[in-house]
Amino acid sequence: MAKEIKTIGVLTSGGDAPGMNAAIRAVVRRAVSLGLKVKGIRKGYNGLLNEEIIDMTARDVSDTISRGGTILYTARCAEFREEEGQRLGAEVCRKHGIDGMVVIGGDGSFAGAQKLAGLGINTIGVPGTIDLDIACTDYTIGFDTAVNTAMDAIDKVRDTASSHERCSIIEVMGRNAGYIALWCGIANGAEDVLLPENYDYDEQKLINNLINNRKRGKKHHIIINAEGIGHSVSMARRIEAATGVETRATILGHMQRGGSPTCRDRVYASIMGSYAVDLLAAGKTNRVVAYKGGKYTDFDIDEALAMQKHLDEYEYKVSKALSV
Repeated sequence: MAKEIKTIGVLTSGGDAPGMNAAIRAVVRRAVSLGLKVKGIRKGYNGLLNEEIIDMTARDVSDTISRGGTILYTARCAEFREEEGQRLGAEVCRKHGIDGMVVIGGDGSFAGAQKLAGLGINTIGVPGTIDLDIACTDYTIGFDTAVNTAMDAIDKVRDTASSHERCSIIEVMGRNAGYIALWCGIANGAEDVLLPENYDYDEQKLINNLINNRKRGKKHHIIINAEGIGHSVSMARRIEAATGVETRATILGHMQRGGSPTCRDRVYASIMGSYAVDLLAAGKTNRVVAYKGGKYTDFDIDEALAMQKHLDEYEYKVSKALSV
C-alpha cells in the first residue's frame, strides 16, 4: 500500500547549479497545489542533521526562478556518509513530520537519498549538476547555463588571443567529466580539446598542431582543457618554451556555476521538480527523475547509481574534424 505523503522536504546538496532555484520553486508550488506542506532544509544534508528547517509557501519562492545559486544554500557533509549520520537524518525527518524528501544534486547527493529511502523516508532525486555526468539522464539542471557562460568567456579570450597572436589554454569545469569542454570545443571552434575520458597526455601533439597552424597563417590557437586534467598554467609554460609562441592560461572557475539560468534550465528544472512531487504523491520512493530519449521519466536510484556514462565518440570526432 502506498505511503500517504503529507509533508515534503526539499534540499540542495553538493555543488550548486543554475536552475536549482527553479526546481525548488516547482517542488514548493506543485506540492502546495496538491494540498501538501513543504519544509525547506538549508545547507543540504549538513542542515538536515543540524535541523536548519523552515516552512515554505508559494510566496517564499516568488521571484526566484531567475536567480542563480540556491536559496536553500548547499554544503558538503562527511557525517552523512556514515550510518550514524544517516539514521540521525531519518530521525530528524520524522521529528519534523517530513515523510517525503526531494533531493536536488548529483550522484553523491543521490547516494544520501538512497540511504534515507532505505530508512523509511520516501525520497526522490532530481539531477542538478553542471557536469552532466549522471548516467541515467541525458540532461542535468545547470549544464546549459554553465556551458553558455563558458562559451561566452572563451569567445572573449579568443578576441584578445587574436590581437596578441597568442595561444590560450582555457580550463573549464566539469570535475572528471569532459562534457563542458567538449561542447565548448565545438561551439567555440577550439583548435584542441583535452578531455579526461580520452586524453593521452602527449603534449607534443599539441605543440605540433600549434606549429603547423602557425605555418598555415593562423594568428591564434585555443586549447580547451577540462578540469579533470588541469595543470593549465604549467602546461602553458611548457608549450611556450617549446614553440616560442606566447601562451597564456585562463581558468574560468566558479563563474560557470553562477548567473541567471537559461530558459532551458528553468523549464527542465521546473518540470523535473514537479515530477518529483508527483512521484512522492503517488507513494514512490528511491527514484531519480531523468530526461531520457526526449521524455521525462524516472529510474530506481540503485539502478541509476550503477549506470556508467560515456562521451559520444562521434561528437568528439566532429570537434576534431571542424578544428582543422
